Amino acid sequence: MLTTTPTATAMIIGATSQLSQALARQLSEQNVSLVLFVPDPDVLTDFCRTLPGEVSVYPLSIFEPETLIKQLTSAWEQHNGAHLVIVNTGVNHYDAALPWPIEQDIVDINVRGFAAISNCVFKLMCQQGYGQLAAINSIAGQRGGPNVAYHASKAFAANYLQGLCMHAQRLKLPITISDIQLGLYDKAMFLNTRFLLSPIDKVAKQILTALKKGKRRVYVTKRWRVVAWINRLLPEYIYNTRHWKPRKKS
Repeated sequence: MLTTTPTATAMIIGATSQLSQALARQLSEQNVSLVLFVPDPDVLTDFCRTLPGEVSVYPLSIFEPETLIKQLTSAWEQHNGAHLVIVNTGVNHYDAALPWPIEQDIVDINVRGFAAISNCVFKLMCQQGYGQLAAINSIAGQRGGPNVAYHASKAFAANYLQGLCMHAQRLKLPITISDIQLGLYDKAMFLNTRFLLSPIDKVAKQILTALKKGKRRVYVTKRWRVVAWINRLLPEYIYNTRHWKPRKKS
């Protein structure tokens, strides 16, 4: 479980999003040393200047698993490990025609990249003897959906995290695996729906509160727990009522 002592270190893998930066700011304000990973470190120069605490930025080659593992391992060794690692590298695109390049991009990042990161970090934590690995996931992984590859990738992430949790238990190591199930946050931002879209600082605060409690799985914001529960219980003939009726010709 994360502690906020001056020696605590948190890594955020995928630090360009608004959510990642809100998490980074709140952690920095709690006197946590930050190690951020992004494809191009230069894009975070201005943001890092606004943080009150210590911060380091490293490149992340999300499309090249072998390179990615070397980058993470090198940074890990330079900072003598980390107490908390937050993975937030997921992407979501939608095109009703389901062009393969978009589907492949999602699979490469949300599946191959995510697995490489999680596998590497888990092994490093095993060597360290402790740690907390948290991933920003989505309730979209509970069932299939129109964003076919995205829904499937989030199901993969949830199961991968559960498997790592089982490994930690078998090894009897104090390694916490946290699955942060966001509501349909990407969709909410696209639609700019106030009911669905909570303030980013509130989302980040709820995530960090759950991590401090060592939660295995948490729904953020809390209202999405009910939505997720209903979503799981809906029978197929109701869940799949988006019958995609053909548009009437004008």
